Amino acid sequence: MAEKKSGIDQALIRDLANILNDTDLTEIEVEQEDLRIRVSRAGTPQYVQAPIAAPAAYAAPAAYAAPASAAAAAPAAAAPAGKTRNPDNVVSAPMVGTAYLAPAPGSAAFIQVGSVVKEGQTLLIIEAMKTMNQIPAPKSGTVTEILVQDGRPVEYGEALVVVE
Repeated sequence: MAEKKSGIDQALIRDLANILNDTDLTEIEVEQEDLRIRVSRAGTPQYVQAPIAAPAAYAAPAAYAAPASAAAAAPAAAAPAGKTRNPDNVVSAPMVGTAYLAPAPGSAAFIQVGSVVKEGQTLLIIEAMKTMNQIPAPKSGTVTEILVQDGRPVEYGEALVVVE
């Protein structure tokens, strides 16, 4: 029988934590009847209450308002002339968000071109919904290209880094 303390099923929490570890998720939430459990390994969760109705004078953020910025970023993702990338070496964005190359503003970047990385080492962070998600190296190797700019939005599946 599951251990209960203060009406909370601790075995369920352990199972959810194991799911996080097995799937490399950063957060999982389960709701059953009147009980809601959120397990996160991203630190202290930050909750943001969205307004019920958007103000009439709402303007899109500058990063999204200018389609030219997306067009300018597209050539950076293309392989240099005469060189094709092995898709196994490209680390792609697992989510939509904002890419950060350093753990904090003014800090040294996680990686640089020429950096030797080990499997699982953090390459960069993608902020999505106020949660910082570390993007790990899928394999050991050398960083040959960094295809994103610090503080710029990235799309799901977008090429971020090349590790050969």
